[in-house]
Amino acid sequence: MEIQHPELIDLLKRAYSAEKAAAFAYIGHAGSVNEKEKKLAIKQIEDDEWQHRKEVLKIMNNYDISISKYYEIQYHIIGKIISFSCYVIGWFMPYYFAGRLESGNVCEYFIMMRYFHDLGIKDHDAVLYEMGIKEKEHEVYFLKQIEHSKLLPIFEKLFNWGKSESYNDVDIEALHSIDKSDQYCEHKS
Repeated sequence: MEIQHPELIDLLKRAYSAEKAAAFAYIGHAGSVNEKEKKLAIKQIEDDEWQHRKEVLKIMNNYDISISKYYEIQYHIIGKIISFSCYVIGWFMPYYFAGRLESGNVCEYFIMMRYFHDLGIKDHDAVLYEMGIKEKEHEVYFLKQIEHSKLLPIFEKLFNWGKSESYNDVDIEALHSIDKSDQYCEHKS
């Protein structure tokens, strides 16, 4: 079954490829940290990103949406560059930019859900909700790793993400149910 929603199709294609970039980045990030517990936590986040990629591909296959070669190449290169940079930019920036990236990714999945609803499709609500919440958990994890750094207030002013700013409005302590999750990220769509 094909769908006619260019924004949704493009968002699915970008998300599929961007999940690979994130997974590559976390390979480098995990490799650059020394503490076993942190290494394992980042490895789990990498695994989550690979799983999200599989789930997005399943959705794309349902609607005969092809993988974008352009996005695949673009995000492959981005992911590899970020992965390498984790070994040379110190401990703070990989955590900071991972958290900032995850913060933006949260809304991707809630916007996808809203776009599917525009088409009368609710079949993917559970998986899209779960992936959006998982991205929020990743954001929270990365922020906790740097919350006491003296660099955080400076980076928050420069890049608009940190303790007092987020790119989504999901509160992990007071989650909406799936049927009310269309209230998330309304400012983004």
